[in-house]
Amino acid sequence: MKEKLFFNQKRNMIEVHNYTHKLQDVEEPQLFRDIFEFGEIPKIAFNFTNVPMYSPDEIWITDTTFRDGQQSQSPFTVEQIVDLFALLSKLGGPKGKIRQSEFFIYSEKDKEAVRKCRDLGLEFPEVTSWIRATENDFKLVKEMELKETGILVSCSDYHIFKKMNMTRRGAMEKYLSIVKEALNEGIRPRCHFEDITRADFYGFVVPFAAALKDLSVESGIPIKIRACDTLGYGVSFPGAAMPRSVPGIIYGLHHYAEFPSELLEWHGHNDFYKVVNNATTAWLYGASAVNCALLGIGERTGNCPLEAMTIEYVSIRGTADGMNLAAITEIAEYFEKEIGYDVPPRTPFVGRNFNLTRAGIHADGMLKDQEIYNIFDTEKILKRPPTVAVDSHSGTAGIAYWINGYFKLEGDQKIDKHNPLVEKVKKFVDHEYLNGRNTSMSDVELLEICKKVDKKKCAMLERKVNK
Repeated sequence: MKEKLFFNQKRNMIEVHNYTHKLQDVEEPQLFRDIFEFGEIPKIAFNFTNVPMYSPDEIWITDTTFRDGQQSQSPFTVEQIVDLFALLSKLGGPKGKIRQSEFFIYSEKDKEAVRKCRDLGLEFPEVTSWIRATENDFKLVKEMELKETGILVSCSDYHIFKKMNMTRRGAMEKYLSIVKEALNEGIRPRCHFEDITRADFYGFVVPFAAALKDLSVESGIPIKIRACDTLGYGVSFPGAAMPRSVPGIIYGLHHYAEFPSELLEWHGHNDFYKVVNNATTAWLYGASAVNCALLGIGERTGNCPLEAMTIEYVSIRGTADGMNLAAITEIAEYFEKEIGYDVPPRTPFVGRNFNLTRAGIHADGMLKDQEIYNIFDTEKILKRPPTVAVDSHSGTAGIAYWINGYFKLEGDQKIDKHNPLVEKVKKFVDHEYLNGRNTSMSDVELLEICKKVDKKKCAMLERKVNK
């Protein structure tokens, strides 16, 4: 077998490709029963094979809130989709860090949402669609005049043999035929490699990806691969064995199938609490795009939270690149107030308690300098000042912090935990809990207590707030 040499300009070294993976059209499905024994917790195997990090020059986020995300709850109204789409654009900024958003296009409501989002005239995110690999579905893409569509191309034998009742060769031929139809119409195909973390990577995934690469070169139209960790089996650990290794999957698609980073995308689920780490790992090992949903909504345990990946982007690149991170707070408030979605209170960045402290010792530290206990300047970056919950454990420090926050006292106006008002409120609060109360006190209750213990001082503070 002739080896293929080329000069890698990013690494400034000569590389060799000495593997040509061909389709293995097996008679029996490869189900990796040693790893995925259904009556047991799936195993994480290691073969200690490590692949190099290869972070692309440019990375970005794509959105599936209105496709995969919407499948997990009551459908959005058209107006809600349009509002959230505009907020996605605001969050992603002028450089398109949130580059695309995909939609269903089956119902009249789906189509209306697509039209109205496009009518906003926003450069980013681009509206794309998602279809099954059927001719009838493809007709909908042409009808909507979309430039790109996702195409479901299930790649594990669980799906090919057990769901589709096909052979690998039959599945591959079917997939390639619908991709060719898209190319003939000048539509960019985005191939969703469903269940890639249970697929025979070298026996099906790479040969299929290589065939797609040949079609792309032949047509001159880019074909994307979305590697879908459908059940959240992916792991990011160094030396983890295939098919669960996220580094191995991204490296293999890039190195063996020769897909450029800008055409590789990762789509994960959170079944094993690994969704954010896996998405970041995909960025670090060669995928330019990670696919997410707002607040992580989606099938079962959900998709990768989009807001989490905006923070990850800044963490690994050192810049927001024009993203407006304060829009994260607007999005969370929209979900709660306009959609009626109950955001779990401890959810990072968006839950109402994510930067709230209950412990008096923590509140004391926050009173002295919020940097001691706040993860970053959440007020500056997310427009979410840190808060405290006043209960039996808050102490005078917690009450002082609440008063300063509620009445927006700054600089010399701030009061400390020895202030007479604080001590009076503390006595009232202690009395409540001595009488059996076991819940935190609301802002309304605390305001009423302030008025009872020092009406004049409270009125003065209220006037400052209302100026």
